[in-house]
Amino acid sequence: DVQLQASGGGLVQTGGSLRLSCVASGLVFDDYTIGWFRQAPGKDRERVSCIRCKTAPTLYADSVKGRFTISSDNAKNTVYLQMNNLRPEDTAVYYCAADRYGGVFVNPHYGMDWWGKGTLVTVSS
Repeated sequence: DVQLQASGGGLVQTGGSLRLSCVASGLVFDDYTIGWFRQAPGKDRERVSCIRCKTAPTLYADSVKGRFTISSDNAKNTVYLQMNNLRPEDTAVYYCAADRYGGVFVNPHYGMDWWGKGTLVTVSS
C-alpha cells in the first residue's frame, strides 16, 4: 500500500519558520510528483508547491514564493517543505500528495493519486 505521512506542523509566531516532512512508502519515489497543499478553515484547498512536477523541477504558489522551499531526499523517500517568514495567512492544515504523472500540477482538473493525512500549521500574530 502507498502511504504518505506528513509531519512537522505546529504553532509558530509571525516571522518564524517550520519544516514539514512528507515520508512516502509503497511507491517508486523518484517517479512521482510530490506536492504540498493546504486548506485553511472555510477556504478551498490550495496548491502550495511541488517537486518533480513534470512541467518543472519545482513549482510554488505566488503566495509562498521566496519564503517556502521544497526539497527531496530520495534516499529517505522524504520531501521537505521549509517554510520561512511565516504569516498568519499561512495558517492551515498542510497535506502532501503524490501523483505518477504530475496530477493537478499538470492540469487543474486532474487529481492526485495518493494523499497523506494533514499536519496543522498555526501562525500567531
